[in-house]
Amino acid sequence: MTYINSLSIEQADPTTAATLNAVKAQIGMIPNLFSTLAKSPTALNSLLGLNQTIGTSALSASEREIIALATSQANSCQYCVSAHSLLGKNAGLNAEQLINARSAKAGNDRASAIASFTKALVEQRGHVAPEVLDQFKANGLSEADLLEIIANVVATTFTNYTNNVARTVIDFPVVALELNS
Repeated sequence: MTYINSLSIEQADPTTAATLNAVKAQIGMIPNLFSTLAKSPTALNSLLGLNQTIGTSALSASEREIIALATSQANSCQYCVSAHSLLGKNAGLNAEQLINARSAKAGNDRASAIASFTKALVEQRGHVAPEVLDQFKANGLSEADLLEIIANVVATTFTNYTNNVARTVIDFPVVALELNS
């Protein structure tokens, strides 16, 4: 059951309605996350601004989706796992890569390092040991990459917490949270 109901464009003040219409024009729909955040224009605009800035990152779209998937899985957010599974596919990730991002299996390639660092960051609440950070660097992540991953984790955690509290109705193809090991 939804705890925080979404706000329709008709219910929104003119400025917030214009923001929601801009989201719809950009992505073709207004995801329930955004219409829920519209209850607080400050929250909505904060996320949109952060996402706009992150979009200029040196990380590729598929790498940003890996971060979103690993973060959402670690935070048990089914809404975001579902949304980013579709967005990840649209960014070029195949089914195996989507699962690998969510499971954050260790590996020696850049994608595995991104997913593993993301998972460690979320689960250890930022207290990642220096020797672990050194391993991520050895797997190809620069200091700038680490900082951009942190920025992406912040944005995704914001949406994860919002959806987990609001119990947002999933308006993407639903993906189960459970991973088959």
